[in-house]
Amino acid sequence: MNLAAIEIKAFVPASDFGLSKAFYVELGFEIPWSSEDLAYVRHGETSFLLQAFNEPEFIKNYQMHLLVENVDDWHARVVALGVAARYGVEIGEPQDQPWAMRDFTLSDPSGVLWRVAQNIPRKAAA
Repeated sequence: MNLAAIEIKAFVPASDFGLSKAFYVELGFEIPWSSEDLAYVRHGETSFLLQAFNEPEFIKNYQMHLLVENVDDWHARVVALGVAARYGVEIGEPQDQPWAMRDFTLSDPSGVLWRVAQNIPRKAAA
């Protein structure tokens, strides 16, 4: 019996499918495949499925987590791209979290909340 898992992907909702695809491409993701209501979105070895699904209550409670090597470099690039003004999204400031990660928040054009993070050393208990 072989029960090996190969991959797991989230279905990320998009209220404006075209705008969301453009946003992710501008951030540096690629879309190797897309239909009218579903797109395969990847960055390196990470990926998700973007779906044309406009359910506001679902979207406002949806979160994604992207683990990167250098969160400050990612933050600087996202800010330099000017996506906040162009797409009406919010970008938080990087900060160290008590769960041993440094992260910043980024909303996409639909309102999906992303936490872009890197691992940091855990602080010693006092």
